[in-house]
Amino acid sequence: MDREGAGPSPTPPRTGRGSKADFPGLLTADGGTWHYLDTAATAQKPQAVIDAMSRALGRDYATVHRGVYSRSANMTLGFEAARRRVADFIGAASENEVVFVRGATEGINLVAQSWGDANIASGDRIMLSQLEHHSNIVPWQLLAERTGAEIDVCPLTGDGRIDLDWLEANLTERHKLVALAHVSNVLGSILGAKRAAKAAHAVGAKILLDGCQSAPRMRLSMAELDCDFFVFSAHKLYGPTGIGVLWAREDILQAMPPWQGGGAMIECVDFGGTTYAPAPQRFEAGTPMITEAIALHAAIDYVEEAAGEGGMEALFEHESRLAATAREELSRFNSVRLLGPEKSAGIVSFVMEGVHPHDLGTILDEENVAIRAGHHCAQPLMQHLGVPATARASFGLYSTEDDIAALVRGIDRTLKIFG
Repeated sequence: MDREGAGPSPTPPRTGRGSKADFPGLLTADGGTWHYLDTAATAQKPQAVIDAMSRALGRDYATVHRGVYSRSANMTLGFEAARRRVADFIGAASENEVVFVRGATEGINLVAQSWGDANIASGDRIMLSQLEHHSNIVPWQLLAERTGAEIDVCPLTGDGRIDLDWLEANLTERHKLVALAHVSNVLGSILGAKRAAKAAHAVGAKILLDGCQSAPRMRLSMAELDCDFFVFSAHKLYGPTGIGVLWAREDILQAMPPWQGGGAMIECVDFGGTTYAPAPQRFEAGTPMITEAIALHAAIDYVEEAAGEGGMEALFEHESRLAATAREELSRFNSVRLLGPEKSAGIVSFVMEGVHPHDLGTILDEENVAIRAGHHCAQPLMQHLGVPATARASFGLYSTEDDIAALVRGIDRTLKIFG
């Protein structure tokens, strides 16, 4: 397991029953406990984030960057403070390296259409892996179709990790980009990101990390990871939908052409030609996600407070420990096949013999247990695993062993139903 950025031995995070009370979404309609095990899809929101967004939409609301009245000026300060907060959270060198996008998917598409169109040509190669989310496959396929580039797929090790031995042996100077998931959204396997970055840079390629599953549960430092692009979505980090982050080194961003035109991204517009604002504004055409950025700021504040002195490393240990417990409990069932590595981030996928994951998910729902069932937007990985779909339990900072116990009770009931 790659544990980059690991600090001193962590203290327990402020997780468990106490923090569940901060999340109104963790209750059923009649006030009972809802065992939410689908955090890898989207995280529940703490009241602090809901309140921050409500204030931004209400008493504080105004546009940013263009109003001359005080409320607009204050909202601009809050919006740009959110950018600085993100930069600090991910260990960026400057807030100028942080581009607000709608989500990780848009961030990857931005890189593909801006940097990719300018730097990828016919005969070049792009390296992906077998476990990528569709959002880290399709944009590169579209780029390859436009440019005549070719795509290679790095295989997995026997326990479901990206095979870095194979990657190192097969990268060539024709590869211009390597795009990999930092943490698998299906298997919870963790990429040896620094080793992957070293391999990419050794052949002159750039590397993009899909950080959707690492940003909510791992300490991040862009300098330590040594990647060139990093993307994540706020809604998986206990923040709102509709906003995400593209990070890139400032020199790379400044050399990239705009990918969308409109207001806010220009320096001067004339029918004889238009000049563009510097990054990151060059990539934020139109009125930005104002209230979403304010709420993302609140989400990061909440997560770091919940992590306590142990920091994000403590949250990782909390979720990883729950994943290990879940694997141990599920291994008691002869009909359950566990997928992925023994040691992982807080994500566990499995299949039950004779029970489709959708049927399992429906029965668990009757027990107030919410899991994800399906291909998880990773159909090439499903093909590799030889299954059409899996059941997935994923944990967050509010998850406890009670949630695992409820999952096990639901599986017991499922087995009785299916005989």
